[in-house]
Amino acid sequence: MDLLKEIGDGRKIGISGHVRPDGDCIGSCLAVYNYLKNALPDASLTLFLQTPSDVFDFLPNRDKVDISFVGVNDFDVYIALDSGDSKRLGDAEPFFLKAKKKICIDHHESNKGYGDVSLVVPYASSTCEVLYDVMDKKYIDNNVAMCIYTGIIHDTGVLQYSNTSKRTLEIIGELTEFEFETSKIIDDTFYTKTYMQNQLLGRVLTESILILDGKIIAGCVTKKMMNFYDAKPTDLEGIVNQLLYTKGVEVAIFMHELRINEYKVSLRSNGKVNVADITTIFGGGGHARAAGCMMNGTYYDVLNNITEHIEEQLKCEA
Repeated sequence: MDLLKEIGDGRKIGISGHVRPDGDCIGSCLAVYNYLKNALPDASLTLFLQTPSDVFDFLPNRDKVDISFVGVNDFDVYIALDSGDSKRLGDAEPFFLKAKKKICIDHHESNKGYGDVSLVVPYASSTCEVLYDVMDKKYIDNNVAMCIYTGIIHDTGVLQYSNTSKRTLEIIGELTEFEFETSKIIDDTFYTKTYMQNQLLGRVLTESILILDGKIIAGCVTKKMMNFYDAKPTDLEGIVNQLLYTKGVEVAIFMHELRINEYKVSLRSNGKVNVADITTIFGGGGHARAAGCMMNGTYYDVLNNITEHIEEQLKCEA
């Protein structure tokens, strides 16, 4: 795909990513925004996105993100990024569906393709990695490079996860030739936590449980805990990965209670279990080693439903 060729004569362009945007989502959305500002200076660009974590406020044109989801609704082209299906666009979905041309760019293996043009590269580390290869390099400047770098770093766990490929490293190498502080991006957005965030992490680790002879670890943040710490969903980033670092664990389950008997569930795997296959059963999706879904029921109901499928895969592996 050549992104500019797909946009063609379209000059009223919308951009969105998935709800509860993470580093790859905000990175890919702002990468496209900054890229199109360079390549199509006469275009009208609108970036609708649910409020990202303030740790990404440093990204160029972060202040142009529109969190209102009102106003413009007759786009020539709408670009959906890092979103497994159109429903994951949340309040932006109607804009996407009404656009004259709909473009989907993603890397989630659960994405079956949607819109008029769809590019899904499941072996890519991130949507930002996919984007880099569909952009004309003469329009990639420091602003674009910084956004792409941020997305790749976040979806690869600072190049630690197995989705880091030779191509990923090649792109990172090319991006480091631009003028921005790579180490500061990593420290400020990946490792640095507030005292409150560390307290929440400590609560989850202390109250976590081991299941299936220590092969599964599960932790949860309840609404009561969120209210006590005055925490936001963005304060929970990284908790599920920390659970997975527990020795002997194959799968980490992290649950965030949204309301009574409703949970956002995040799964991480060390490789023996394909968690995307499990979350797909419950209407979610993601990658083989990192996936999520929404589930209803009590904490133990949800846990029992998920662990049953994990156990089945582990038995097959054995």
